[in-house]
Amino acid sequence: MNSPELPPPVALCTSEELQERGRAHVFDVQQYREPARAFALRFDGQVVAYLNRCAHVPTEMDWQEGEFLDGDKRFIMCSIHGAVYDPLTGRCVTGMCGRMGLTKLDVQEREGRVYWYPSRDTRPAFED
Repeated sequence: MNSPELPPPVALCTSEELQERGRAHVFDVQQYREPARAFALRFDGQVVAYLNRCAHVPTEMDWQEGEFLDGDKRFIMCSIHGAVYDPLTGRCVTGMCGRMGLTKLDVQEREGRVYWYPSRDTRPAFED
């Protein structure tokens, strides 16, 4: 897509599919025109979404497909290096991520569905 216009919002899943502090919805995106994965999860009643890429080493973080939270379900934790992130902000809490944080994606929940709003840098995987 050569147009500067952003694609329309993408319906990711139903609201009920995202249980509080449960399994995330994982989806494919393009980050700077490269294939990447992203995820949306519900934490403290809010739906948040991030690129599935650790700030320490750019690797996918889930323990198993859609499993991002630590054992106490308090933080997002990278399964590879143990970097720990605040689920609501993506900010690094502890570990080798330093001042870096997760790349946050714009999501909204309305009328029983969760929508992702693509940005200039992060776009749907199915675009040209």
